[in-house]
This record gives sequence, structure tokens and C-alpha cells, in this order.
Amino acid sequence: MGEGSPDCRPRVDRLTFDDMKTAEDIESFLVRAALPYETVKPGIWLVQIGEHGRLAVSLAGNVVAFRIKVLEAPKQGGEGLFRSLLQLNTTEMVHGAFGIEGDAIVIVDALELENLDFNEFQAVIDDMSMAVTKHHPTLTRYLDARPQPAAPRA
Repeated sequence: MGEGSPDCRPRVDRLTFDDMKTAEDIESFLVRAALPYETVKPGIWLVQIGEHGRLAVSLAGNVVAFRIKVLEAPKQGGEGLFRSLLQLNTTEMVHGAFGIEGDAIVIVDALELENLDFNEFQAVIDDMSMAVTKHHPTLTRYLDARPQPAAPRA
């Protein structure tokens, strides 16, 4: 391009520090969602989502992490349950996934903080809430159907 010619390249606005989301933004999303919550410590909140538990929302660097415990993982005989969880991951979960964390079956998700908006935040909470509410009764049936140890003989 010659001197005096306008630059025809598209303008790319740079993200400034002022555009970054903070813990205050996440807290404002929680208030806007009108869900009962408590602040555990700065950057970590517990949100009550129905009768099946509390959703942990936390800031981890430039990521907002979501986690909710669904039920205890079986110590043995959980093959049917685990297969069902994998199928639910592919057919039912829009955001996040079922997984195992320690001795618990959980649903987890994460969103980038940089360009997070309220609709995206609400969609994750709604998806996780719906998954727990809808699937908890079915998943607990696997636990009830496990073979019980034989009673000691007298």
C-alpha cells in the first residue's frame, strides 16, 4: 500500500484488562440467576440447585469450573452404571460430562473466563441441574440393584 492509502485490513480490538471478568462478575451472574448461594471463600461459591445438591463454582486461573456430586461411586459391580454414564455423556450432556472423582460420581464443566457472558454461565448451571434432577433416580437404581453380601450363616 502506498503512502496516504487507507489501511483496508479489518480492525481487531484488543482485549484490555478492564474487559477481563472477575470474581465480582461471577457473583453478579449468581445474583442475576436468582439461585441461593454462599461464598465459601473468594472465588468459590456453592449454589443450591434443587434437592440433589450444591453446585461448586470456582475460579481457577482464567477458567470458571463447575462441579456437582451426583452420588457415591460403587466400590464394586458398577459396570452397568459406568456404561450408562458414558452413554449419557454422549446423548444427554450439552455442557460438561459425568466423571469419577475419588469415591464420587460428579458432573464437571469449565468455561473460559475471558469472554464469559451470563447466558453461557446460566446454560451450564441449567444443564447440570437438569442432568442431576433427571438422571439421579435412574442412576441410584444401579446402586440398589447391586448384589448384596450374603448374610452370615448361623
